[in-house]
Amino acid sequence: MTSRYPAISADITSLFATRNTHAVEVAILQPADPFLDMAGEDLRRRIFLTESETGQTLCLRPEFTIPVCLDHISSQAGTPRRYSYLGEVFRQRREGGNEFFQAGIEDLGDRDTAEADARSVADAHALLSLVLPSRSLAVTLGDQAIFEAVLAALGLPRGWRMRLARAFGSAPMLEAALADLGNPPRNSQLSGDVAALVLDGDVEGLSAHIAGGMEEAGLSASAGRSPTDIARRLIEKAELRSVRLSNEAFAALKNFLAIDVPLDGAAQALESFAAGAGLSLGAALEKFAARANAIEAHGLPVGTIRYDAAFGRPLDYYTGVVFEIAARDGERALAGGGRYDRLLTLLGAKTAIPGVGFSVWLDRIEALRETAP
Repeated sequence: MTSRYPAISADITSLFATRNTHAVEVAILQPADPFLDMAGEDLRRRIFLTESETGQTLCLRPEFTIPVCLDHISSQAGTPRRYSYLGEVFRQRREGGNEFFQAGIEDLGDRDTAEADARSVADAHALLSLVLPSRSLAVTLGDQAIFEAVLAALGLPRGWRMRLARAFGSAPMLEAALADLGNPPRNSQLSGDVAALVLDGDVEGLSAHIAGGMEEAGLSASAGRSPTDIARRLIEKAELRSVRLSNEAFAALKNFLAIDVPLDGAAQALESFAAGAGLSLGAALEKFAARANAIEAHGLPVGTIRYDAAFGRPLDYYTGVVFEIAARDGERALAGGGRYDRLLTLLGAKTAIPGVGFSVWLDRIEALRETAP
């Protein structure tokens, strides 16, 4: 592990001090299960795992959001509360080293979600403007809640809504899911007994049948997915294959995903889409408009902020706004974040705690500073 903090670290921590945050440090060695359960398949494949003497699965800290939330829950601190951090994270990347520094803010417990979302975007933008004063920045926003509201308004069954929601943020996964939705694959060949159990949706009976087959084959149920997990997945696949969206509804979904407009016109674009498609987006659209107004009130240059309906971030715990900020002449994100209102409850909080936050990649920032115009 490198011990050299980036040269810009002092400037960042000074900024955090002016933003009413509590600086925190979290352990490098973390329990792996929360990441495996909640941080998405992309992260699952890239974290560094080990095991304790008692058999607990541990990992090197791959990001800060989950550890900060776990520490908040264990400390029983009150809310609202804003945490800031700066330290190393460890995960395999397609570009760059496997150990790198991140900094960010996690904003927990503020019930004014529009203002908290806007503040998160503004804080990330202020940080990047401070350390990259000569660079023009571009902000891209997406919204998981709007996407899920469109899926619900189109009348998609729960299984399809879940699959598409999981794919949001991964262009290849979303493209594959839409292809299947438009032209469902045929049912795979299943044995008569299994096919009947799948058709009936009999999770208990199918699980018992699978367990018996595994026992006959000498396979341990603890070696991989449980018979119940396999049974549920088979039934879910069958349900997904049984649905075909109408041409009108499929066209509406494609039209929605094609929306890419400046933020100051995004609420109107969504209203026009919903009216044209005969859909009601309800509270999700109201929250979107309130957030857009709050972002503008923070004085951010709205001309550099775009809403892309197909934009998501590949972490499973996001529930609302998601965003990334990049240099206008660069391809890689320098900051990324979003809202995660269900995360703390899933991690063990006894009451629901809304949350939103962002992280910045310090190695990417340093590389741009070295090539500053």
